[in-house]
Amino acid sequence: MDAEHQIKANPKLCFSPQNKAKREPGGWKSMPYILGNETFERLASMGLLANFMVYLTKVYHMDQVSATSLMGLWTGVTNFLPLLGAFLSDAYAGRYWTIAVASFFSFLGMTSMTLTAWLPQLHPPTCSGANCEGPTASQLGFLVMSLCLVSIGSAGIRPCSIPFGVDQFDPTTDKGRKGIASFYNWYYATFSVVLVFTLTIVVYIQDSVSWVLGYGIPTVLMFCSIVLFFMGTHVYVFIKPEGSIFTGLAQVAVAAYKKRHLELPSLDDRTAFYDPPLEPASVVLSKLPLTNQFSFLTKAAIVVEKELNPDGTRINKWNLSSIQQVEELKCLVRVGPIWVTGILSLTPIIQQATFSISQALQMDRHMGPNFQMPPASIIVISFLTITFFIPLYDQFLVPAFRKFTQHPNGITELQRMAVGIIFAVLSMIVAGIVEKERRNRANGPNGGSIMSVFWLTPQFFLMGLCEAFNIIGQIEFFNKEFPEHMRTMGNAFSSCSIALSSYVNTAMVLIVHRTTGSGGAHGKPDWLTNDLNKGRLDYFYYVVAATAFFNFFFFIYCAKNYHYKGKVSDSQQDLELVIASDKKLDV
Repeated sequence: MDAEHQIKANPKLCFSPQNKAKREPGGWKSMPYILGNETFERLASMGLLANFMVYLTKVYHMDQVSATSLMGLWTGVTNFLPLLGAFLSDAYAGRYWTIAVASFFSFLGMTSMTLTAWLPQLHPPTCSGANCEGPTASQLGFLVMSLCLVSIGSAGIRPCSIPFGVDQFDPTTDKGRKGIASFYNWYYATFSVVLVFTLTIVVYIQDSVSWVLGYGIPTVLMFCSIVLFFMGTHVYVFIKPEGSIFTGLAQVAVAAYKKRHLELPSLDDRTAFYDPPLEPASVVLSKLPLTNQFSFLTKAAIVVEKELNPDGTRINKWNLSSIQQVEELKCLVRVGPIWVTGILSLTPIIQQATFSISQALQMDRHMGPNFQMPPASIIVISFLTITFFIPLYDQFLVPAFRKFTQHPNGITELQRMAVGIIFAVLSMIVAGIVEKERRNRANGPNGGSIMSVFWLTPQFFLMGLCEAFNIIGQIEFFNKEFPEHMRTMGNAFSSCSIALSSYVNTAMVLIVHRTTGSGGAHGKPDWLTNDLNKGRLDYFYYVVAATAFFNFFFFIYCAKNYHYKGKVSDSQQDLELVIASDKKLDV
């Protein structure tokens, strides 16, 4: 197929100004550069996050609650900013330039973090006693600035990396669809490998060798990722941004409000609604059917007198919206409740990098007589679980489920998320039981005994299963249910769930700390006191488990009432047609 016919067959393709003659998607030729950039960015940010709790307590001499609060706020910002990055990418900058600029910010942030460990003026003086000097305002300010730069970098790379990778394949061909499916697998695989590497080698260097070297290595690798990304420019396919995606959504809302008093015609009368063909240059590959849900929004597409030009185009876009625009807004409204439930369902995962590390610090971490595991490395159990479970899930569980459900993915994305919430609840219950046993042993007679850190394995194993079901289920759900030209925004919504989960976790920590503190009843310390042997961290874990448990029922209610994109009614026949259509169009 020559270049001209390829463009006509797939008008979404846009080409690099550096290589205008290239007329086909880069495909796998582009993957080393895209996955390399994403891998090194993840290594840099995760190299910072994985052991950051220890860094704040040992180098900056922060107390446990302050360190947890700062870490929660930063994690929240880092996962919330991708929403802004996705908007700027889809509306104005495009995915290529968003990733490019964001990579520089990430590099500057990692360089600044390395300086906080290297230069004595940027951190408190070394201290091994009980009353250590905390950070000054300028030291804390430089630290926060470094974190902000890393967050800006993540804001551009994270929401764009998956869609930019998908852009490199032609979804109108079998080869392209298979390439997209393989890309998702490779994306998850490289992400897991990065986490394992970070939580073992990088964390060990930070904890046992040098914080300067531990932060310097990810910084150098981040610079290499920038070079690698630009090296692939000659093979990339570019998707031209279409302007503000929110303008069209706002037009639907305004038109629906103006026509709120109109009587809704029958959905079968398509002449009553504005339904033009898709524009040839649109990145949208399939039109959405008119649904019977949220009928007040459907009124925005009702055609009244003097709203169309003689050629059938709209006179005023703020008075009349197309069915496609209306259904795109409905997609976002439907996703809203599911997204809200995802916030609380991910809260237990946040505990992995906070109080679980504090537990590990109080436990026996020896592996042989001469080696002691860094406390943050215990989290690797969770990611090893993901690494080994995902292939097992794809190769064995999905085909087994498919025989009973007749669903191409074995179970739906919502069912997968529900299973993940159950594992999150179980993980927190097990964490509470283990912490109670650890505390009892530490406070036993004759100075007590120290438990092995590997007693934390069950809770991290269950949390790994939670992530394999819940987080991956969320990513797939948002990518599938968001309109095609807003999939970057869908990836950002997944990050926003984690962001708000961090804020919820921080709020829970502060509330529990204050309500159980101030001496407590009978002079007892609060649950989250710095000395875990005197606190009741197990009670806090049970509170988190109870919150996730009640959220599970809220999620079930929202999932039961959810209408998948393209589903016209609640009838089983329509649902089967949608599933059959998904099988044909699945990429």
